[in-house]
This record gives sequence, C-alpha cells and structure tokens, in this order.
Amino acid sequence: MSTSASLLWQNLPAAALLQSPDLQADWNRLNAARGDLPFLTAEAMIAALDNFAEGRERLLVGRDASSIVALFLVVPTGKYKWSTFQASQIPLGAWVAESRLPLPDLARSLSRGPLGFCLALSVTQIDPLFAPRGDDGADSENSDYIETGWIDLLGNFDDYWNLRGKNLRQNMRKQRNKLANEGIVGHMRAWTSAADIDGAIERYGVLESAGWKAAQGTAIHRDNAQGRFYGALLNAAAARGEAVVYEYLFDDRVVASNLCLRRKGTLVVLKTTYDESIQSYSPAFLLCQDEMEQLYAEKAIERLEYYGRLMDWHTKWTANKRTIYHLTLYRWPLLKAFAGWRRRRRAGVAAAKHA
Repeated sequence: MSTSASLLWQNLPAAALLQSPDLQADWNRLNAARGDLPFLTAEAMIAALDNFAEGRERLLVGRDASSIVALFLVVPTGKYKWSTFQASQIPLGAWVAESRLPLPDLARSLSRGPLGFCLALSVTQIDPLFAPRGDDGADSENSDYIETGWIDLLGNFDDYWNLRGKNLRQNMRKQRNKLANEGIVGHMRAWTSAADIDGAIERYGVLESAGWKAAQGTAIHRDNAQGRFYGALLNAAAARGEAVVYEYLFDDRVVASNLCLRRKGTLVVLKTTYDESIQSYSPAFLLCQDEMEQLYAEKAIERLEYYGRLMDWHTKWTANKRTIYHLTLYRWPLLKAFAGWRRRRRAGVAAAKHA
C-alpha cells in the first residue's frame, strides 16, 4: 500500500495558513524538502491568497504518525470537482510535500479523502524536476501545460556568448555601437534591498502600463492586485536576501526591467517588461545580455529559470526546455474515459465549425 494512502487529512479554510505561524513553518519546511522554490514559500502563498483568492479556497493538511508531510491549497472548479489553487502569477501549483511521497499517490489520497465526494482533482502546473511525470493510470491523466526554458551557467560568459546565434551577437554589437554613436549611455543596475524594491516595482509598473498589457488589464500598478502581490512577494524575499530587480537604462531613463527571485544558486525571472515606444533598439535583450554577464562574473547563480511559456526570444538565449504538466485524478476509470470522449467531441465540433 502506498505511504500516501495512510495519511490522515484535515480540511481547513485557506485562512488557516494566514493565521497560523506553525502551519507557515511547516509549509516552508516542506517546500525546502522538495524544490525549495522562492515563489512557493508560505509568504508567497499568503500574498497570492490576499490578492487573488475567491474565498472558497481550502487548506488540506496531510499527517503521518508523527508530523505534517503534505499541504495543498485547493479550490472548487465545479460540482464535485477541485483543483490546486493557481494564481497566474505563481508559476506552479500551490502544494508542498515530502519528497518521498509520489504526487499521484498524494492526489489519489486527497480525491478519496478530505474532499468528500470528489469526481475529479486537478493538480496544476507541475515541474517534472520535482514531481516526475509518470505514465497515465486507469484513473489518472497527465496533460501538457507549457514548455519552459532555463540556462545552466557553465564555463564563463565568453563561452556562453560564443554559443549564441551569430545574428544575436551581431545585433547586440550593432545596438551598442549605435548607442555610443548617439551619445546614449546604456547600463544596468540591480536592486536587492527592501528599501529599494517598492520604487523598482513602481517603475516596472510604469513601463508595463504603457504597453499592450495595460489594454488587457494585466499590467502591474501599485494600486491593483498585481502590484500589491508583487510588492508583498518581493519585499518578503528582500528581507531574506532573495529578491533582485534588474533595470536597464538609457542615460537616466529606465527602458527595461526584470523582477526576479533567487535562492541557493537559482535565479527565477518572474516578469520582464520594456519600453515599447523604443523601436530602434531591443532594451530587453540589452538587459538580458548584461544580466547574464554579471551573473557569470558573480558566480553565485548556477541556473536561471524562466518558468514561463517558451517564446521565440527565449530560444535565442537557451536551447534547454522541458514541459510543465497537469495531473488529473478521477474517482473512477469510467469518468476518465467519459472526460476524454467529451474533449474529443468538443474538438470535433470546433473543427467542423472552422472547416
């Protein structure tokens, strides 16, 4: 019998995590045991709940004979259906557990225990680095979410840069020569202290609010939920020495910015933006180049993670990619078969409409 099957679960309001320092300590302990990701800390979960929760979220607490060994934040998604809490600003699903516990077993234990009569449970946005993707089972199904990229900082910057495409290297050289000819000083700066984070986030928001994300309502602003979330997340991280905001400037004008978290040799780029009014330069690429050069020089970071959908521009900086995936557990194998039939039917109807 699976170890996960013998767990005792407690179903609590998500507010319990906000209110209990002991549960927060358990969450951080379990995060450290599997991945140790700076965006999956208890502080990050609290910031996400404060700004994006709907009020229906639950905290599921799994215990073995001696201690808490798993914690999941979940939310109902339909009649008898549940999913892990998934704010779009958090790259992975909101759960932590001891590394010895296989995720499919945990999900099966959850769906048949503390959630009552649960027809389906989806664990969203799983990184195979920390929960390897297995084969589908009679009652389980894995599905692709996105491909994401990363950079291993091997050798030195010159080695890395020489492996980049010829067009990228030539383009960056031409842009820097043009800046010099026009008398513009392009340079990068990095902010890491809590005293500087709020100002850096506000400048980030000014850039993003002037671009296409403002039209979609997804831009950071100091007075909206996104701005409050990133402010709380990065300020808490800065207190631990784990936040860094990189900015690229033309003279004194900020033209690109990256919001990042770092922990134990890994840098995570959470968000990136640039001044879209600039047509003759690529501020975000200039920032990426200087950022990589500094990371190689400092030798504190061994891996850079994007944790976002792999875009064409990412492939200019790395050839590495892996697939983030979802896992869905069904109460009965027949339900899985029925769900697959419905998806195929909808896909067929959609294809017929566009034929």
